[in-house]
Amino acid sequence: MNVRRLIPTAAITGAVALGLTALTACSSSDASDHKSGDRLDVVASFYPMQFLAERIGGDHVSVSTLTKPGVEPHDLELSPRQTGSLTDADFILYLKGIQPAVDDAIKQSGASHTLDVTTLTTLEDHGTEAGGEEHGHEHEGEEAGADPHIWLDPVKYTEIAKGVGKSLEKTDPDHAADYRKNTATLVKELGALDTAYRDGLKNTTTRTFITTHSAFGYLAERYGLTQEGIAGIDPEAEPSPARISALHSIAEKKKVTTVFFETLASDRTAKTVARDTGLRTDVLDPLEGITKSSKGDDYIEVMKSNLAALRTALGAK
Repeated sequence: MNVRRLIPTAAITGAVALGLTALTACSSSDASDHKSGDRLDVVASFYPMQFLAERIGGDHVSVSTLTKPGVEPHDLELSPRQTGSLTDADFILYLKGIQPAVDDAIKQSGASHTLDVTTLTTLEDHGTEAGGEEHGHEHEGEEAGADPHIWLDPVKYTEIAKGVGKSLEKTDPDHAADYRKNTATLVKELGALDTAYRDGLKNTTTRTFITTHSAFGYLAERYGLTQEGIAGIDPEAEPSPARISALHSIAEKKKVTTVFFETLASDRTAKTVARDTGLRTDVLDPLEGITKSSKGDDYIEVMKSNLAALRTALGAK
């Protein structure tokens, strides 16, 4: 945070003692940073963090995101301007381990008000699937085996939302009451979303789904489903003949109907698997970014769309 822009002109031109007093007062409380009506400058690493900052921060924050719409977040490279924005930010919200370039830039920025949301919940190791092959993306710097896709579980996302709210209260105590109110509203919406998933996926013909991006381990575990990722490849790579054969057997045994792909990647892999296994394709959005092709304008809407897609694929009753 740049303290110089917070020092009143009178403190600069007055006596040295008065100037020092003014400087101390400014640095002792973040609330004084925004008495002029300025909003808190919040930098979010990618969309799930941006959504939380905007919903909880409301009118008291100005949110920018390092990952622009349509950009695949895992391989993000930051521009010098983006890196510089971290140094000047009042608050940085990120998820450590999913974007190595962001993690490094935050560490080098020396920013004091940062929140890594992995500290707000428990990360889990969802292991490997058939054949012992690794699934989904590998994320440099993350804890070995830890699945970073915690935002796709409404319950874990609720835990994160509560932590973000408390952190904003401490950073900007003048508006703590509003942050608490906004957090409570969002927590209620996420609770309703969790209930919709529990009820909507309670009775289904199958509990197994196939996806080109193994991002749904937490969601699957939360609601008693089984995620079958296409092993050892990224969302756009061609699956091996052995994996296609294994998926064919899984699809027959578990009555799988659908191969899911995502909005920020090609559907080529899904179509290959679907063609060779006789299944159909559909979108299951990992919500790493919102674009014009997203089936909803925000996190809640897209998650509802994902539920509808899962209900159809799993034969919900």
